[in-house]
Amino acid sequence: MADCFMGTRRKSRELVLQMLFQSDMGKQAPDHVRRTFWSEHESAQDEVRGFAEDLFRVATDHAAEIDGLIESHAEHWRMDRMAAVDRNLLRSAVAELIGFPATPRAVVINEALEIARKFSSPESVQFINGVLDSVGKELEKRVVGL
Repeated sequence: MADCFMGTRRKSRELVLQMLFQSDMGKQAPDHVRRTFWSEHESAQDEVRGFAEDLFRVATDHAAEIDGLIESHAEHWRMDRMAAVDRNLLRSAVAELIGFPATPRAVVINEALEIARKFSSPESVQFINGVLDSVGKELEKRVVGL
């Protein structure tokens, strides 16, 4: 059962990456992305679609905060200079860290790294790991109030 759950979540995370990529590269509004994306992915299971929708909503509703966090922890990198896949994978993972604090940081990071291995370059995996670890630590400090 756990494999099924993780498989469902992984699929959702991959779909969110695609949705964010579509929004970013096509300069499309979130509502437009939802309409067109789901018309092409009608076979997605309800659980997969539900979690993907939730993550996409957090990512788009908190876009400025998320981009600010990423840039402040990606030393010497501006968002527009990052590879599009990396930029949007970071956005989706930071959205999960913000919107789903019950999911352990290590799980969010590991899932992002697995997706990076599938969709990005080998060099990107280390970069994504470093940025997400740093962002995750900052977010934990905020919660604890340090």
